[in-house]
Amino acid sequence: MPDVITNKHEFHIKISISGKTTLDWLSETSGFSRQKIKAAMQKGCVWLERDQKQTFIQRLRRAKKTLNQGDTLHVYYDESVLSAKPKPAALVADMGAYSIWNKPSGMLSQGSKWGDHCTVYRWAEMHLQPERASFVVHRLDRAASGLIILVHNKSVATQFSRMFEQRELEKRYRVVIEGDFTCALPTVGKRLTITAKIDDKHAVSHVDLIAYNADENISTLEVQIETGRKHQIRKHLSDIGFPVVGDRLYGSGNSLEDLKLTAVSLKFICPVTGEEKRFTLK
Repeated sequence: MPDVITNKHEFHIKISISGKTTLDWLSETSGFSRQKIKAAMQKGCVWLERDQKQTFIQRLRRAKKTLNQGDTLHVYYDESVLSAKPKPAALVADMGAYSIWNKPSGMLSQGSKWGDHCTVYRWAEMHLQPERASFVVHRLDRAASGLIILVHNKSVATQFSRMFEQRELEKRYRVVIEGDFTCALPTVGKRLTITAKIDDKHAVSHVDLIAYNADENISTLEVQIETGRKHQIRKHLSDIGFPVVGDRLYGSGNSLEDLKLTAVSLKFICPVTGEEKRFTLK
């Protein structure tokens, strides 16, 4: 019998003999039905640790995967996580080696050890035709919505990662904030550039006023960022007294709406064709 250590919903199973499948081991040791195990595996809460030339750990979705002596299965089962239902993401463009998606508010950019079925990359893997593995090369906050790039092979992922590091990709966001932003603008021009550091790291946000609604006392902005620090736009705007409407972390607490921050434009040189690409949401 395998050595099983359980802690709440965690199972760590050391495989003692070769030849049996993942489904066999889990059905014998977890107490879950085979159907429940298969469903949980598809949602990304089962991991395989294997020692070859070097140790690797990866999600395991194939219930019929044959295991070797010395392997370890890690199961992170949380009913509240696995029962969550993702909102649908919308495909904007399928470029073959990469695709552009409109991520809804509430959908994750990345998963956790407890599962990944509510992520935009897993949604793409389940719905793209033909089916392809999908990887994120940048993130959108869970509460934010809008355009996000997914890549479908490692070489293109490397090229996009370099583009982000070299700031060769232009990203623009539409943001609704509380207050009259006209009083924050410089005396000359309509653009405000915010350069306050975030977590002691360089951060630059360029902010343009689109419109001010005096009846609701809200302003609509377009923000272009040069850097991609965590919660950069939300922190920058909140720090100067203009929190994003619906911001639960940095907001005023006066709004019950969803976060009004949407990635509306991406512009870059296609790493496959060398042509300039621009994708825009209305």
